[in-house]
Amino acid sequence: MRKFILDIDPSNGEIIEKIKCSSPGEVASGVKLARKAFKTWSRVPLKKRISLFKNIARDLIKEKKSIGKLITREMGKVYKSAVGECEGTAYAIEENIKLAEKAATTEIYKENNLITEVHRIPFGVVAVISPWNFPIGMPESLITPALLMGNTVVFKPSENTPLTGKAFYEICNKYLPKGVINLVQGAEEVGEMLVNSDIDMTAFVGSQAVGKKIMEACSKNLKRLVLELGGKDPMIVLKDADLKKAVSYAVNGSLRNTGQVCVSVERIYVEDKIAGKFEKMVLEEVKNYTVGNGFENVSMGPMVNEHQRNHVMNQIEDAKRKGAKILYGGNKIEKEGFFLEPTVITNLNEKHDLMNEETFGPVICIQRVRNYEEALEKANNSTYGLGATVWTKNFARGKKIAESIESGMVGLNQGIGGVSGTPWVGIKQSGFGYIGCIEGMRQFTVPKKISYRK
Repeated sequence: MRKFILDIDPSNGEIIEKIKCSSPGEVASGVKLARKAFKTWSRVPLKKRISLFKNIARDLIKEKKSIGKLITREMGKVYKSAVGECEGTAYAIEENIKLAEKAATTEIYKENNLITEVHRIPFGVVAVISPWNFPIGMPESLITPALLMGNTVVFKPSENTPLTGKAFYEICNKYLPKGVINLVQGAEEVGEMLVNSDIDMTAFVGSQAVGKKIMEACSKNLKRLVLELGGKDPMIVLKDADLKKAVSYAVNGSLRNTGQVCVSVERIYVEDKIAGKFEKMVLEEVKNYTVGNGFENVSMGPMVNEHQRNHVMNQIEDAKRKGAKILYGGNKIEKEGFFLEPTVITNLNEKHDLMNEETFGPVICIQRVRNYEEALEKANNSTYGLGATVWTKNFARGKKIAESIESGMVGLNQGIGGVSGTPWVGIKQSGFGYIGCIEGMRQFTVPKKISYRK
C-alpha cells in the first residue's frame, strides 16, 4: 500500500502537495468516531441539523473564490466554472434541506381502530466516496442527504482532488459535532479499506467498474448502497430539428468541463438528410473553442491527469484505425500539462470503442442513421442508461422516442436538467439507487413501523 499520493496540477504537471494516505488504523479510527457520534447525532432534531447546514451553505458562498482556485489547480476546471460549482453546491444544500423536511415526515396510516406510524430511521455510518470532476458538488450530493437524515459519514475524496475535498470537509466539520463527518485520504486501497470496514452503507459516484467492486464488497454483509456510475449518453437529432439549438447543445454537452462529465454527450445519432449540414455547423462552433490553463480566458482546461488523457487518445487512435474520420483535432497539445484538442469524429459505428465505452473527454462523436428507428435502436444498444436527449420539432414523435429511450433522464429539445426535486437517476448499469428527490433522500434511511390500536 502506498503511503502518499501526489496532488498534481494538470495544467503544468507540477506537484501541488504530497498527501499522506490514511493508514488502516486511521480508517478504522474514523469509522469508530462516526459510530460513536451516531448515537447522539441520530437523535438531534432535524430542525437543528438544518440550521447547521444553512451555515455550511453560507460558508461555501463566502469561500467560493478560494475553493474555486483549489478546484482549478487540482483538476483543471475553468475558474469561472469552478466558482459556479461552489455557488451551485450552496443552492443544492438548500434544495436538499427542503427534501429532507418532506422525507423525514412520519406517515400515519389508519384502518378502523388500527393505526400504523411509519418513521424513517438512519442506517448508521455511511462511507462517501466521490469523484474529481465535480469535487464540491458530488460530495455534497451524498453527504448532505446522509447527514440530514441522521447518519454519520466517513468521507474519502478523489485522490485527484484531495485538497478540495478537505476544504469541503473543514467547512462541514466547523459546524457539525465531533465525529459526525470524518475525512480519510488516499487512492483505491484506502477506498477498499473503507468499504470493507465497519460501515453500514456506501454512497459512491464514479466508474462502472469501481461501482461493481464496491457492490461485491458490500454484498458480503448486505450493506446498503447508492451508486451513480456514469454514462454513454446518446443524442438523437432528427431531420426536422432546430439545428442551431441542437448544434449548440452537442458542442457544449460534449466539451463542457473538457468532456469530463458523467452526462456528457458521448454519442450523436443524426439523420442522413441533415448530417452534412449538422457536421459543418459543429465544426464552425468548435473552431471557436480555446484551450489553456483554467485561470486564463479559455473555453476548456486540461484533462485531469495523463492516465485519463491517454484513455481518450487510445479511443481516438482505435477509431482512426477502424475507418473513422477526424474532422477536427484528435491530438495532444504539445505543452506542459495534460491538454487535448477538442475533437470531432464522424464515420463512426458500433465497432468503435468511442461508441461503446465511456470516453470522459472532449470528443464529439457523430454517427449517421437512416431514420429515428435506427437511432433509437443504437441509442439503446448499451449497458449504460444515465442521460439522453432528443431533438425534433415534432413534439409527439419526440415524446414517443423519449419514452422509448432506455435512460433514467431524457431531455426533449433541451438538456437533461429538470424541475427541482426530481431524481438524478440512471438505469441499467449507470446506477443503483438515485438522489435529488424525496425518495432519493429516503434511501439514506430505512422505514420503521409502529402499530397500535385506539
